[in-house]
Amino acid sequence: MFDQINGLPVHILVLHAAVVFVPLLALAAIAYAVLPRWRSKIGWAAILLAIAAPASTYVAMASGTELRNRLVQQGMSGPPLEKIDDHMGFGTLTFYFTLGLAIVTLIMVILSLRTPTHRLPLLADVGLAVVMVALAAISGYYVFKTGDSGAQAVWGTSS
Repeated sequence: MFDQINGLPVHILVLHAAVVFVPLLALAAIAYAVLPRWRSKIGWAAILLAIAAPASTYVAMASGTELRNRLVQQGMSGPPLEKIDDHMGFGTLTFYFTLGLAIVTLIMVILSLRTPTHRLPLLADVGLAVVMVALAAISGYYVFKTGDSGAQAVWGTSS
């Protein structure tokens, strides 16, 4: 993977896609889960976001790894590197929870599209809805923690 575009780290350029797409996926998943009458209207958005959110999160994670490696080669160590490592840990969790949310969202959308009323049997509908809402909340939390820890690593004051 390439590390820079016109001298700027790719990570700086792509992380904003994850910051936008993960919360949008979380909102679409929650709406899809708890508002069955909207499913026929927002299913397409949920599908697109279920693809875009984990993809953008993966690219941000991979480009962040490249940036960290370059910083280590340039001599970064100690507390600044520890902050970056904490940030990377949150980013990894964001990716996995977002991927889980995307998979469950795709399963629910695809299964409910197969029924004329866009409703699954009650147990499946409620079960998937609970998992989607939980994963949406966790994904939202970790995208915030990742962004905050990254901003603190770059702009925060040393403690």
